[in-house]
Amino acid sequence: MQAFLTTWKHTMKSSHLPMLAAVAALTLAPTSFVPQARALVQPTGVQTAPDNSAQNKNQPQTADNQSNAKADRVTSANIRKAIVADKDLSTYAHNVKVITVNGAVTLKGPVKSEEEKQKIASDAASVVSADKITNDLTVKQ
Repeated sequence: MQAFLTTWKHTMKSSHLPMLAAVAALTLAPTSFVPQARALVQPTGVQTAPDNSAQNKNQPQTADNQSNAKADRVTSANIRKAIVADKDLSTYAHNVKVITVNGAVTLKGPVKSEEEKQKIASDAASVVSADKITNDLTVKQ
């Protein structure tokens, strides 16, 4: 035991003593002296995330629904080219979402006017028949 104490005494530096004293004081102190520790404890009630899956099942097309089938990708690309080639359209119109799933095209996003909305639908109709287009474009106020 004497050898251990001698070795420990030589390895402990005087700079460690204040830190060691602080740790000992906090460890041995009654909890009433440490009110901040109680504030850090999490409440026992557990919150769960809301389940919106039932609400989301019947939602309209989103860009995530874009089919990866080659025909659908080509259709979307051709409609996008027709829209971007129309230099009379605003930046909003050039950035509308074109979603093609099984040949059915959905147009989504804001445009500046009703005329732009119709023009984009017309550009899409130059690629696919008008009965396959769902125009969900909104006029930005």
